[in-house]
Amino acid sequence: MKPYDAFDAIDPFAAAIWAFDCLKSALAGPESAALSHHELEDLVEVQGRELLRLLFQSHLDLRERREREQARPPGRGGVRGADGQVRPHRESGHSRALACVFGTVTVTRCAWRGKGQTSVHLQDAELSLPSGLHSHGLRRLAALEAVRGSYDQAKEAINRRCGKVLGKRQAEQLVVAAVVDIDSFYQHKIALPATAATALVLQVDGKGIAMRPEALRPATLKAHLNSKRAMRTRLAPGEKPHRKRIATLACVFDADPAPRRPHDIIAPPDGRSGARPPRPGPKARAKWLTGSVIHPPEHTIAAAFDQAEARDPQHLRDWVVLVDGARHQLDLIQAEAARRGITLHVLLDIVHVSEYIWAAAHSFHKRGTPAAEAWVAGNLTTILHGQAARAAHEITIQADKKGLGTAKHEAVDACVRYLTGHRDQLDYNTALAKGWPIATGPIEGACRYLIGDRLEITGARWGLTGAEAVLKLRALNDNGDFESYWHYHLAREHHRLHGSPDRSRYILAA
Repeated sequence: MKPYDAFDAIDPFAAAIWAFDCLKSALAGPESAALSHHELEDLVEVQGRELLRLLFQSHLDLRERREREQARPPGRGGVRGADGQVRPHRESGHSRALACVFGTVTVTRCAWRGKGQTSVHLQDAELSLPSGLHSHGLRRLAALEAVRGSYDQAKEAINRRCGKVLGKRQAEQLVVAAVVDIDSFYQHKIALPATAATALVLQVDGKGIAMRPEALRPATLKAHLNSKRAMRTRLAPGEKPHRKRIATLACVFDADPAPRRPHDIIAPPDGRSGARPPRPGPKARAKWLTGSVIHPPEHTIAAAFDQAEARDPQHLRDWVVLVDGARHQLDLIQAEAARRGITLHVLLDIVHVSEYIWAAAHSFHKRGTPAAEAWVAGNLTTILHGQAARAAHEITIQADKKGLGTAKHEAVDACVRYLTGHRDQLDYNTALAKGWPIATGPIEGACRYLIGDRLEITGARWGLTGAEAVLKLRALNDNGDFESYWHYHLAREHHRLHGSPDRSRYILAA
């Protein structure tokens, strides 16, 4: 069979037409009648991809021919480059490769040249070509695949679809390059409005990512290098490998009021009667996530406050902040609120409170018994009524009367210290009456999805830029903003490479 690319270039589409005729003949011939449907799929996939590549190549060749045959406008002395200098000479036949979703094609165009000056290729701007080998379509595909699974899986998925156009290291580089405009995108994106009665909820949490040694923070790296293990083959109880760097995640969402009572949260010690079903809690909507492993926590917290202020610039809504008790995060949140003049309603995650109550319950009752469950329900109900100080006092008196041993008394003391130390963050009666959320489910889920499902896959060790890129892309996907971001990113990329953007094709506003 005559090679597709051996045609005389009288008709730029001759090779594509010949490839189509060959595919049509193969499907209409007697040999194809003996093929099963999956063999036909393979045949059409391979030859069809080549046909699409040739159609793309034919169009590029046609544009090159038109540019080459186009006469110079009268009175025009040349082309002015980005440096302001005029290139007076036009030279045809300048080629570059472009790996796209159909395979690799060759882009041939004219170069405008001047002595001692870099060449200017007008077709590069017309086609909005990238600076490297891979097309924007292939870069988009790499960004989508790399956030779903490992880079090896992403490379295999792309090569199955597009042919051998991408390596693992190239996929990593494309993902890093794909996130450069995310921060700018969210600075321009207009947040959806909400009523003044809708609560504005912020949540912040941290989660560790296993890093390569050079990507660890100095203190962690020092601890990693100086660690002396008690055993050679595994970690002893309480030992840490010091291989993780903490990423800070933040979540902002709207929550319409859903008033409840304590018994809607915790069943009474003797169980629910069934006469009145529990009232549902508030639902998170318009959820927005962000995170960073490179920047310090205050950077991520400031980004969350920027998003919140975009939703409520006049500070007319109730700002509710849910925390898990981490003091350094709370200090940063309060400092940022004070800097912006914002009044916050800070609440402690009720799930974390219940964990301390359960630990104390096992000091008084056997694990897994109805008595332990009833003890927890009674104390949590007291706390949900806004009487945490009373609950702590009663637990202390009960422990003193019972004469607990040292180990059991430690669990009780830890619970009491937690309740008294966070007394100002346990105003659950007000939160329930106003219909605010009292648990950190959204940010806990974000930690599992953004980091646990991708950045903590078995054997993964990350560099800073790679981990940051995947984290940002997964947050972008979860926000539902990937498509609008990608259009914005292409506009910015065109502007960086080729000057002012083509307004008919791109809009710089997010």
